[in-house]
Amino acid sequence: MQMQPTANLMLAPVEFKLETTRLGNWRRFVYPNGERFEEFISHREIRGWPLLHYTWGRNPETGRRIVAKGVFAIGRMAVGLVAIGQASAGVFAIGQLAIGVLLGLGQACTGFFALGQFVLGVLFAAGQFSIGYVAIGQFAIGKYVLAQIGIGENVWDTRDAAPQAVRFFQSLLP
Repeated sequence: MQMQPTANLMLAPVEFKLETTRLGNWRRFVYPNGERFEEFISHREIRGWPLLHYTWGRNPETGRRIVAKGVFAIGRMAVGLVAIGQASAGVFAIGQLAIGVLLGLGQACTGFFALGQFVLGVLFAAGQFSIGYVAIGQFAIGKYVLAQIGIGENVWDTRDAAPQAVRFFQSLLP
């Protein structure tokens, strides 16, 4: 049995399925193997950024993923005021790797407030490994620390409970 060479889609013209709705424009493509590419860009813009930009899959024209860029950006890679994606950056960032200015939420994240597994928060950090002014986690470093193992000025952990740390964290309870 002789194998037939597969066609190089990068050299063929791409025929997207285009759809315009009252909210925005869809651009879709289904590869022969069933994988799909989708992109939605809203009509409404704020300061030149679409209100919503959503991407899924690899662009058949380039073979690469498109970075979702918008006020609300959703995709494997996303940049926006609110960014949601595997790798995301924004004022509010949610993702596996999230770089947030105000809030980072994800596996590895940063932000003024950060919540996740490996976190670096300017004011507050909570996660398995956390660093911040106030840090809560299994392993934590900060000025006020509540952890299994903590390092910092006022630490409440399994080894000791600094009175300042106890007062601080108890003051947060109702």
